[in-house]
Amino acid sequence: MKVYLYLLNTLADWEIGHLTAEINSGRFLDKTKIPITITKFGNTLEPIKTMGGITITPDESIDNVKLQEGDLLILPGAETWMEESNNKILNLVAEVINKNVIVAAICGATMALAQKGLLNNRKHTSNDKEYLKMMCPEYLGEKFYLNQPAVADDNLITASGLAALEFSYEVFKRTNVMKTESLEAWYQLYKTKETKYFFSLMESLK
Repeated sequence: MKVYLYLLNTLADWEIGHLTAEINSGRFLDKTKIPITITKFGNTLEPIKTMGGITITPDESIDNVKLQEGDLLILPGAETWMEESNNKILNLVAEVINKNVIVAAICGATMALAQKGLLNNRKHTSNDKEYLKMMCPEYLGEKFYLNQPAVADDNLITASGLAALEFSYEVFKRTNVMKTESLEAWYQLYKTKETKYFFSLMESLK
């Protein structure tokens, strides 16, 4: 499995913080599996600036990204998703979403998928159903909308911008990069803040 992170200006740093930190460090990942890295890509190789003011330079241009079955594509939230410059990535998603590439979209990225018509036949969530209906004329997936923090439907994972933790949990569960006991302890630690889960997490890594 390869992991790809799409970069665009105003990227919401915190919404993907758990994912990038755990994948990059590998500290809680299943050590019996091949280590994974994150390839950052954008429409060009020009640096982008996140909502938090951090400058990130892409490793690759979208033209050089070849997604294969089992790969993970992370689409972070941003305030610039509805700009025409994102047509390339949305066309790419449309190509691979039925090819068992795992597509993980949060916050503004779910709006872009809705506008592209990619949520019309899949269970999903976003920031608000009525807002999707109002802002995305191509969105016809109201009956598939679930009022939950994060939703996984086969290889599509969507989440509200308020659910970075739940989003990460669903992605880790779908990709199997953590052992089950590690993932459950990790999730409960961040969700409940109870130290007993830290010790459970450490024990699971042995």
